[in-house]
Amino acid sequence: MDGYLANVLPHNKQEKVKEFQDKGEVVAMTGDGVNDAPALAQADVGIAVGSGTDVAAETADIILVDSDPRDVVKLIDFGKLTYKKMVQNLIWAVGYNVVAIPLAAGVLYPKFILSPAMGAVLMSVSTIVVAINASFLKIKNLNQR
Repeated sequence: MDGYLANVLPHNKQEKVKEFQDKGEVVAMTGDGVNDAPALAQADVGIAVGSGTDVAAETADIILVDSDPRDVVKLIDFGKLTYKKMVQNLIWAVGYNVVAIPLAAGVLYPKFILSPAMGAVLMSVSTIVVAINASFLKIKNLNQR
């Protein structure tokens, strides 16, 4: 998060969001009222405070259930951690397939032959590794609370 605006008049909120977007910025807007709904809809990510109006909640992409604005920072951190896990899992899957597919195609034939059954088992192991790595995100997130 590079910055924030506060105490913006209701009729200027959507304009401010649009100004940042015109500069190429990615904008997240947090609001709780009817006057926030147009800006929440305009923003790249609209975040409604749960105790706010139904209009704000309907317009937003994300709703803070606990109505704690500090959760926005936690939300950003969680997004960064999630992205990091996605990259890790992608690297694992690509690396695995760079090795496994040529073996399955018989690149080391006749010295080594990977049977179809063993290929299926190894593919399942790859899926399990990705799932376990993703589960560490949940564990890390729970430890930060």
